[in-house]
Amino acid sequence: MYHLTIESQNAKTGAIPVSTSSRATCPPSCAFFAKGCYAKGGPLALHWAKVTAGERGSNLPAFLAQIRALPSGQLWRHNQAGDLPGKGNRINRRQLDRLARANQGKRGWTYTHKPVVATKGVSQEVIWANRSAVKSALRQGFAVNLSGNSPAHADRLASLGLPTVCVVPEGTPAVSYTPAGRKIVVCPAQRTDGVTCADCGLCAAVGRKAIVGFIAHGSAKRAVGEIAK
Repeated sequence: MYHLTIESQNAKTGAIPVSTSSRATCPPSCAFFAKGCYAKGGPLALHWAKVTAGERGSNLPAFLAQIRALPSGQLWRHNQAGDLPGKGNRINRRQLDRLARANQGKRGWTYTHKPVVATKGVSQEVIWANRSAVKSALRQGFAVNLSGNSPAHADRLASLGLPTVCVVPEGTPAVSYTPAGRKIVVCPAQRTDGVTCADCGLCAAVGRKAIVGFIAHGSAKRAVGEIAK
């Protein structure tokens, strides 16, 4: 199931459309799957549960119709909770391509924890298929950001030449560097009062080179911060 909120009430996101996908899309390989996911706490958790149960939202075709209906150039975030189409660790490429096509002419972006580099318990076939699916979406202008658990993990992801983000420990300066020397820019909405995703749009830049860092937040920020270290 998919749900589109036309005007987000999230202070950091700003008043732009945001979507939510069911929990079944989340990969078990995600380091935050069992503990640390910010979407499992607060009001978002209640909304996510209703989408997952089918009490809110719609099927994929109806959701895609909503995306196509967004104004040209509209900035929007896919998945304030949930991941790319496909159950578990594997991306459903056909469905992701349909989403990327629906986004054409808009400025959609998202993040994924679906495995694209060697990951314990995940076959190389799934890794390669996921990597190919993400590249296809990016070629069509849909900004899929690879989500790193730490700056070191972000180095592995960024080596693919694809847009990458990662969790950084509390106290990280506005600009820092990964162990391999890649530049990390802390999310402007986190470091500057009054700035929102609606103002920034950095994560929607398909060709971006800098890694965007997100300071651990939410009810499980301590656990997330430990992983980020």
